[in-house]
Amino acid sequence: MERAEAEAVYDAGRERCVDVILELAASVERLTAQTLRLEERVVRLEERARQSSRTGSKPPSEDPPKTRQQRRAEARAKAKELLGRERGEPRAAGGQPGHEGAGRPLADEDQVSEFVDHYPDSCGGCGREFAEEEKLPSRRPGRRQVSELPPITLIVTEHRSHRLRCPCCKRRTAAEFPADVAASAFGPRLQAAVLTLTARNRVSRRDMSELARDLFGLNLSVGAVEAICQRGAAALAEPHQALVEAVLGSHAVNVDETGWVTAGNKRTLWTATTPTMAIFRIAQDRHRDRLQELLGPEFDGICCSDRWWAYDLIDPESRQACWSHLQRDFRFHAEGLPIQKLFGEQGLKLTSQLFHTWHSFDQHQDRTRLAAEMAPIQLELRALVDQAAPNTPKNKYHRGFANNLLKIWPALWTFVTHPDVQPTNNAAERSLRGPVIHRKLSHGTRTDDGERFIERALSASVTCRLQKRSLFAYLTNLLSAHARGDPLPTLT
Repeated sequence: MERAEAEAVYDAGRERCVDVILELAASVERLTAQTLRLEERVVRLEERARQSSRTGSKPPSEDPPKTRQQRRAEARAKAKELLGRERGEPRAAGGQPGHEGAGRPLADEDQVSEFVDHYPDSCGGCGREFAEEEKLPSRRPGRRQVSELPPITLIVTEHRSHRLRCPCCKRRTAAEFPADVAASAFGPRLQAAVLTLTARNRVSRRDMSELARDLFGLNLSVGAVEAICQRGAAALAEPHQALVEAVLGSHAVNVDETGWVTAGNKRTLWTATTPTMAIFRIAQDRHRDRLQELLGPEFDGICCSDRWWAYDLIDPESRQACWSHLQRDFRFHAEGLPIQKLFGEQGLKLTSQLFHTWHSFDQHQDRTRLAAEMAPIQLELRALVDQAAPNTPKNKYHRGFANNLLKIWPALWTFVTHPDVQPTNNAAERSLRGPVIHRKLSHGTRTDDGERFIERALSASVTCRLQKRSLFAYLTNLLSAHARGDPLPTLT
């Protein structure tokens, strides 16, 4: 407002002045509220910008690019480390000088296909040449074994169905092919190799077709690869169902989920994992209804998971929250504002003490001692979150996290008393690493049949890995038994 306009308002009288003042006050109030909203938005955006794989659930590939100052700081730290190594200060990573190496062990002689003897042509001292009759085996020869693949050729077996004429009724009868011959044009070992490369090694259908030609000299179409995958899914149906029942009947399971895509539509891949078994299920979303479908109504074990809201369905007394996720959350708050930073730093300190105590338990295996050593950590953490939980301005940015910990407090300490529970959900996350890579390479699935194949094949693959079994050998036995109609080998 210009001075002349202000003077005109003043000359207009008392009522006009009051109206203008009220208009200005309303504008100030509106602008103040808008400023507060913008400030909160800036804080949220700054928090989002600070999130990384170290402070949240983002994968390292989504970390923001480093600034020039960060790159320089890392370069200085690396140079300081290299200078320290030259002075003998810090210990370098890896094997140290004088460390006894671990070479490749030699196979037993009964496993060696061929022996080739080598003799010196002449003396290393005087140069005299050795005669053939002097080249005799020594008692302790030097040994070096070289492993090689034989030339890979297909074994093609032609089965012929002959017809015989009955001398009595003169009717001709043709022989029927055995069930395992009639089931497919490919043998169980070849089908098992295709399934192993597809499920375990994430080879696409088209690449599998090219690989079969390069490795085996076999013309295998993309459609034939898909037919083998569907045949494998059908054979795995019964063992997979038994595996699901075994996993959900365990005392404790680790549960996690990740994104999936079917025909361009968003889906969710769930896993439930134990130390020796794992199952997978593709569902519509990651809500609590899908969790109920995964676990089933009869599940009464301990569920280990992160703090995603869908898991609030589970009683905290029957749950274990992942401390690795909590550590990332405390690290996030430790990089925040002063009061928030202090809260995060104290939480990180207690988390480090917790993991140190747990690793000590791995050595002594005394659960009474574990509970006694965890008690002071529990008391300090409870005092910390109780102080951060009230709705006050200084707790604005971390009280939500603190209240969530209070809400699930028993779920933080289940591992102290339950012998089958770990303090982290790393088992489920490890089970999902391979499927995540599979999703990124294949862009998911296209049909419901493709989803069933992924569920069963990944369950068999991860379970065999956890049990240190050969997936190829298991699938070979499975497909052979399925074709003959014999009892199927189990995964439990």
